[in-house]
Amino acid sequence: MFGFVLFSEMWEDLLFQRVFQLRFQRLTCIIAAGIISRIVHTGWIVFDKYLGDALYAAMAYTLLSCFARDRTAWWKALLAMLAMTAIELFQLTMFPAQLAASPNLLVRIVARLLGTQFSFLDLFAYGIGILSMVLLDRRMERQPRSGKCVWHVPF
Repeated sequence: MFGFVLFSEMWEDLLFQRVFQLRFQRLTCIIAAGIISRIVHTGWIVFDKYLGDALYAAMAYTLLSCFARDRTAWWKALLAMLAMTAIELFQLTMFPAQLAASPNLLVRIVARLLGTQFSFLDLFAYGIGILSMVLLDRRMERQPRSGKCVWHVPF
């Protein structure tokens, strides 16, 4: 019985490490796609503006998922959406807009990350980004534990 408990704990630790690695890979892909969406301009507002917003929220959800492994996907989604809504509402104070005018480069970067203009469409894009990550997590949970990596990123 004792050996089974040790094996069970070892398997759980290995599974946690694998899930953490997959989430870290996902986070890397999200950040890369977010940077690309801000650099490449197509003239299509959905790509140029709202894809980056959805990826920003997906990044927040994925970061939360890396550290809140014992919580459900919907709990993490709620917490991520609350955080994104708080950031969006903070823009109404106009403080981030004032930071964007700073001569200090680091302060301007922080202002850019916070955003400077409130928009309900941003909240909608955040919801889409978080929902897509919830659906991906739920799909990962339903995958059989075959030992094969279903979510391997080939690079």
